[in-house]
Amino acid sequence: MIAHLTHWGAFVASTDGESLTSVRPWPGDPDPTPLIDNVASAQHHSARISQPHVRRGWLEHGPGTPGRGRDTYVPVSWETVLDLLAEELRRVYRDHGPDAVYGSSYGWASAGRFHHAQSQLHRFLNTLGGYVRHVGSYSLGTAHTFLPHVIGDAIWLMDRSTSHEVLADQTELIVAFGGISPKNSVTSPGGVTRHNTRSWVSAARANGCRFVSVSPLRDDTPAEAQAEWLAPRPGTDAAAQLALAFVLDQEGLADKEFLDRYTVGFDRFADYLRGVTDGVPKTPEWAEPITGLPATRLRELARQMAASRTLVTVSWSMQRIQHGEQPMWLGIVLAAMLGQFGLPGGGFGFGYGSVGGVGRPMRSHSVPVLPQGVNGSEQFIPVARIADMLLNPGAEYDFNGERRRYPDIKLVYWAGGNPFHHHQDLARLREAFDRTDTVVVHDPFWSATTRHADIVIPSTMSIERDDFGAGQGDTRFLPMPALTAPHGSARDDYDTFTELAGRLDVAKEFTEGRTSGEWLRHLYQEWQDRTTELGHDYPGFDSFMTGDGIELPVLDAKQVSLADFRADPDAHPLRTPSGRIEIHSETIAGFGYQDCQGHPMWREPDEWLGSPRAADFPFHLVANQPKARLHSQLDIGAHSASTKIDGREPVRMHPADAEAAGLTAGSIVRLHNEHGSCLAGLVLSEDVRRGVLQLSTGAWYDPDPRDPSFCRGGNPNVLTTDRPSSQLSQACTGQHALVAIEAFAGPLPPSGVHHPPVDR
Repeated sequence: MIAHLTHWGAFVASTDGESLTSVRPWPGDPDPTPLIDNVASAQHHSARISQPHVRRGWLEHGPGTPGRGRDTYVPVSWETVLDLLAEELRRVYRDHGPDAVYGSSYGWASAGRFHHAQSQLHRFLNTLGGYVRHVGSYSLGTAHTFLPHVIGDAIWLMDRSTSHEVLADQTELIVAFGGISPKNSVTSPGGVTRHNTRSWVSAARANGCRFVSVSPLRDDTPAEAQAEWLAPRPGTDAAAQLALAFVLDQEGLADKEFLDRYTVGFDRFADYLRGVTDGVPKTPEWAEPITGLPATRLRELARQMAASRTLVTVSWSMQRIQHGEQPMWLGIVLAAMLGQFGLPGGGFGFGYGSVGGVGRPMRSHSVPVLPQGVNGSEQFIPVARIADMLLNPGAEYDFNGERRRYPDIKLVYWAGGNPFHHHQDLARLREAFDRTDTVVVHDPFWSATTRHADIVIPSTMSIERDDFGAGQGDTRFLPMPALTAPHGSARDDYDTFTELAGRLDVAKEFTEGRTSGEWLRHLYQEWQDRTTELGHDYPGFDSFMTGDGIELPVLDAKQVSLADFRADPDAHPLRTPSGRIEIHSETIAGFGYQDCQGHPMWREPDEWLGSPRAADFPFHLVANQPKARLHSQLDIGAHSASTKIDGREPVRMHPADAEAAGLTAGSIVRLHNEHGSCLAGLVLSEDVRRGVLQLSTGAWYDPDPRDPSFCRGGNPNVLTTDRPSSQLSQACTGQHALVAIEAFAGPLPPSGVHHPPVDR
């Protein structure tokens, strides 16, 4: 039995050599996800790309011809497309250099480590001289920039998160801002082989742990938690956190000894908390009309937190909003005031439930990866600023204490991602994509990004090639041999780049003389040699690739976050300027930003139900991650399609709100604001706070041919604003938007994304 790995789990399959005939969960997974059902049904879908294509306008009139997203495509041979692409790369690098090439693809395309599309692309572009890269991610852009100033790098912090086993055994109270999402925790970069969120939550509850979920969505925490649901107005968590901190301070419940030894800047923050600096004490009574949460409950919760072994955890979603730094920072401050950092079951958590890897003990060693080489360009942008860059070459912007300038991009090269899923204000992104000379996309499917490309390269799916992989934080290292032949004439990205490298006279640098099979053997052998020196006895490559995988050891199954720091903060300082937890950051204060200052505070967002805009757009849309797929991957798969209503993404609404608006379950509705509109199928649920709509991201962007701001399939990013979280992070704010909703009148428009945009 050979397992195969995806970002959302492992599976075993039956195959006839051309297609998967059945897909079953990996037997070692105690709680498998139905997302695996998307794989087989998507492989030969009509939206699969079977051969190379070139956009007609670009083919006939050359680089810079407008019409992306509106044009048709001409099928061409591999020889033709590689010749065209090689010549265009040669022109751009010769005339403009690497600072004119944006090669900042995303890393979710494949769970395999060698055929990781982003790594393949970056290695290839580095052999040509380099490329403009991105920093951060849409999921964690705010955290990547902000957390190093306050507590340490986001990945470093999550890798050292307290293990689920310790939480289940030691924690008495978990206060989860943004919940502990059961749907998000089934995924992780590289995959999750053993899904355990429900089991550790059940064990914690059985041991007496109480859960408080602070979220506009009740089911943001597993039912097994039996959580108390506190549903604030979306975007107001910082006000609730300040009220909790006020009670801890006012009633002498804060751990002053911990604050004095392990933190810096509490006194500066306390002056704001107490109202010394602005005349407004941040009492529960002050917070109640902002958040909608009763002052009496906030006061009581603060006391319960101080009386318990308490974990304060903040989900990734909390920072994907305007001023997203504030709820993260305040979660850290609350945990510091409780003084439980470094204690088993207490302290602060970031991302429990956001991905499956948080709370899994660190592995003692990593798995093989493809080296990417050295980037010859020093240019970068924050990832969520791609539209700004393409629309405003040469413009200045602030970022993390620097004053930077956008490069002038002539060629965008994308492999392994879909910015028309991740980005906000998709009509604006479409306009931005039309400003550059050439867009190249590698993809197995006619996704929205592929439909805005000039040169379309059909890639294999992971089931169609040999690879190996292990998820971030996962302990199972699995072989991933090809299960079927490639669809049509699709090729591995490595083979495409190898041919391009030959045409551009850099084949030796890119391939080092190896085929993809030889690379797999080489990388594994290097890894085996290193691990042998560490005392591990792993099988040879051939035995590994025909076996059922390797179980990798962990450093400490009962890992406790920041235990070393608590034991001796001088010997084990944090990776912050002071080596301590920075409740007030002199570094951030020194940047002089008005929208993110030296300590956390309540900053009123533009998109919330207390805004004057709510008079015209009275519902707060929460555009969270989907349940039926990972991001936008395999939206055309059977499981994802089964959740649609007349082919539209479902939007959830409280029954009382629907009744007041005259809307009925199962009907098609139109969500709209000044940025755009989309169709969705209405689902009624009391798990959604009143005044809130929940429409997940990931439906393939399906613009009306006459109006790119109108998505026929239900992509909420036609409604979200391309506004940065702050000058500090310049990160994505796509979680929230104010919208109106109404019944859709008239005939339903047909889908435009489930068939190729190809000349016949």
